[in-house]
Amino acid sequence: MDILKVWPTGWIEGFIVYTRFVIGLLLVFLLQPLAAEEKQHGKMLGAKTSETPHWFKESFLEFEEDVAEAAEQGKRVMLYFHQEGCPYCARLVEENFANPETESFVRENFDGITINMWGDREVVNVSGQSFTEKSFAAALRVQYTPTLVFLDERGKVVLRLNGYYPPDQFQHALHYVAGKGEQQGSFSDYVMALQKQPGGSLIAEDFFQDTTDLQQLIGRQGRPLAVFFEAGNCKTCQIMHERILVDEPTRKLARRMNNVQFDIHSKQSITTPDGKATNLSEWTRKLGINYTPSIVFFDENGKEVMRISAFVKTFHFQSVFAYVLEKAYLTQPSFQRYISARGDAIREAGYNTDIWGYQSSHQ
Repeated sequence: MDILKVWPTGWIEGFIVYTRFVIGLLLVFLLQPLAAEEKQHGKMLGAKTSETPHWFKESFLEFEEDVAEAAEQGKRVMLYFHQEGCPYCARLVEENFANPETESFVRENFDGITINMWGDREVVNVSGQSFTEKSFAAALRVQYTPTLVFLDERGKVVLRLNGYYPPDQFQHALHYVAGKGEQQGSFSDYVMALQKQPGGSLIAEDFFQDTTDLQQLIGRQGRPLAVFFEAGNCKTCQIMHERILVDEPTRKLARRMNNVQFDIHSKQSITTPDGKATNLSEWTRKLGINYTPSIVFFDENGKEVMRISAFVKTFHFQSVFAYVLEKAYLTQPSFQRYISARGDAIREAGYNTDIWGYQSSHQ
């Protein structure tokens, strides 16, 4: 039987039109999630802002006066560079400054002064030069937050911590400055003396090259050089290897460099990137290595261009490697502006950036 002869022609045409309408409507609803997914940006995770301790000094940011006032009370000035949303700054406040013993020691020995690295308040340094907070941070080449700068009774910098130090290492820094340790030697020497017999062996990676002649690695295959300074039984070194370097995107970045690993307690003979013969202990002292792990990066001419010398997690670790590999330091001297732009690009590609996690964005 021909169904077209049984059903009225007008009804059939209406059914066809209605069916097309329903199908079109369904397609609209089905395609909407796809379109939304295509436009979806990744999220920034891990940002955290915390309040500066109430006991920090309310300063007019005229450092000659601040230094003099601190000296009268037998104290020294501690400048604290921070920025909004910085989880490392939050950890400094919540884990270090909030510790009752640490708080008591800092309040007894230091006048803490906060500086927003993007702020516009006027700053007058010890020499009488005027800056804004952000131009002062730029003049000091503040690349990480928190950065802590300790001044002596004449306003001279006696120690600078570029990044977050966990409690034990932070305590070393506080006691060194409060005890005027610079009169006996460098902070690097001070730390080394505290860790004379660390024991344990270093954690190896397949991308480490076995050589003591670093000059031979300069410019090899057009790659920069990354020198890892570590120590045995180093908890933060273990975190780097077992939480950060296990990530494949991170390893891909590392493999694009020439990498060498040294024990900071070794006295083995080496040739430095600039071709000088010395031993590792002397070179470590000259570089001012006082935190493990530290990674110092050299360009194809053997010049240091960047370093990691404090605790960082995956996003910042990757970003330093990318900053060096892209030679971004030639056009963007501010590492913080670089990682901000890098994070934006990753999120625009649809990936999350977790600035306080160990999971990679998996680009």
